[in-house]
Amino acid sequence: MMATVQLNDTQRQSVKGVLLKREQETLMANRTRKNKSLDWVEEFRALFENKTTAYRSGTRSADGMFSKAEEEFLRSIGATPQEIFDFVEDWCDDGEPDPEAVLAITKARRDYFFQEQQGRFSEHSIMTSELPSRHESLAGLEWFPRIIEKARAKLRGELPPDLMYGCGGDRRFLKMVNVDPAEFLQVVREAEDNVDHIVKFVMDRLST
Repeated sequence: MMATVQLNDTQRQSVKGVLLKREQETLMANRTRKNKSLDWVEEFRALFENKTTAYRSGTRSADGMFSKAEEEFLRSIGATPQEIFDFVEDWCDDGEPDPEAVLAITKARRDYFFQEQQGRFSEHSIMTSELPSRHESLAGLEWFPRIIEKARAKLRGELPPDLMYGCGGDRRFLKMVNVDPAEFLQVVREAEDNVDHIVKFVMDRLST
């Protein structure tokens, strides 16, 4: 039989104080995490706008476009200068993806980076030759096998510098099946190795 511990008024007040302090610390920690999340978003938006201006002013490569501090910031969210340069280039030259779409894609990668990789970069990088060809089909859709593998590599941070998730070919495919680039990343992440889950999602969306 478990004995009941009786506390006097002083002890009860002490326990209440400890519990209140813990609750306040938890609230503060949650608020700090929320603020940090908002901080990176605003910093990313400002950086993307700044690099768009730089590109339109004649800076046409990732080399030299980003300061050391900016490179460290991108690394802290699981991104690379080349990835962001590619988005800037396509936004300026093709008018897509727009800055908010780029932010959504970057957020999907960042979430994976912290939640699945615990903030550690993969030591592996895929080779372009490893991808399914542009004409390979899945469920009767060309490009489908290719974009699945690109999405997986994007989430893991394993795309080589000469490959871009969200390139013109990716955008054409995703528009055709009525799926947003960031949404597709989330579906691929949820599916893990279950390709049938991805196929079902895309075919359902295609039929709507």
